[in-house]
Amino acid sequence: QVRLVESGGGLVQPGGSLRLSCAASGSIFSISAMGWYRQGAGKQRELVARISKGGITNILDSVKGRFTIARDNAKNTVYLEMNSLKPEDTAVYFCNVGISHYSGGYYSSYWGQGTQVTVSS
Repeated sequence: QVRLVESGGGLVQPGGSLRLSCAASGSIFSISAMGWYRQGAGKQRELVARISKGGITNILDSVKGRFTIARDNAKNTVYLEMNSLKPEDTAVYFCNVGISHYSGGYYSSYWGQGTQVTVSS
């Protein structure tokens, strides 16, 4: 069994900053890619940022230069640093992690419960 615990969401004014964290625990042998998605009201879920096991990142164009993704492999944790936040960044943010449970095992995709980020004055 795997558990993903997200934290760091909240209400912030435009131009402000937030840092999201997602910690994975449980039956984990290895973690591949880790990422953050978001879903605004009435919108489809979209990939915001992704980081491979080796540290290669992919960032959504609309947040490039403002958001940074990082991971701490020793803690099985992924972070999303969000700066210069805009009202259009308002959404529920979900972490997504690829996890294998034993040596040579395939990777399964796990989702966090989601954390609300609201950017408003």
